[in-house]
Amino acid sequence: MANITLSPLYRADGSAKYSKAGYSVIAAVSGPIEVQRRDELPEEAAVDIAVRPAAGVGGLRERHLESIIQNTLRRVILVSAHPRSLIQFTLQIVTSPEDGTVTGNLPQAASNLPVLPALLQASILALISTSIPLSMTLTATLVAVNSNDTLIPDPSVQQIKLASSIHVLAFSSHGELLVVESEGDFTMDTWEEVYQKAKLICHGEEEYKGESESEDMSMNSEDVSNLENVLKDAVERKIAKSQRWKESMG
Repeated sequence: MANITLSPLYRADGSAKYSKAGYSVIAAVSGPIEVQRRDELPEEAAVDIAVRPAAGVGGLRERHLESIIQNTLRRVILVSAHPRSLIQFTLQIVTSPEDGTVTGNLPQAASNLPVLPALLQASILALISTSIPLSMTLTATLVAVNSNDTLIPDPSVQQIKLASSIHVLAFSSHGELLVVESEGDFTMDTWEEVYQKAKLICHGEEEYKGESESEDMSMNSEDVSNLENVLKDAVERKIAKSQRWKESMG
């Protein structure tokens, strides 16, 4: 189950902490702020992402993650509302599962993917805690496929090592696919099953009413975390807490 804290950092314009599947990420957002002239965009805001590893100095792995997150958030934020400005994100990976370097059956590049859902979720939660206008929100999940073509949501490090492929998918609050990153060997039929499973995890069973129940995919309700509702609940608790504070001051 995900653990969410909104606005844990008091000096940031927006912040959030998101923990799930052994990964914990703190995100801080600053903006809109003044942008250097070389990075200025005349009709929209620039978006800058900095991913910091749990230990050591960031390298190519972090640059790859930053590129994915930047491209995604530019679709979520109404960048046209703040031209010639900068929206800056700092994403600190606080903890990761023990022996978090993923190799095994997958290429080394796959080690980028397991932390990506936590980075995306922390980013969108930090944005929600600001006044920056958004066109949508998003939810993201990780699904592994083992050698028997069994789908494993939120796999452990050991399950990832033994997987034939792993997949990160993120969906907008409108149900659109925003991010898909895959590593390993898989067929298009397998990917279609992964897509359906990931959408179920992110949006819940109502997305699939009326579909055939004879499909081979395992979509039991006990496997469904419905991340969209998890995020909504966290935001509602934050609003209720803020409202109680205002009432006590009044």
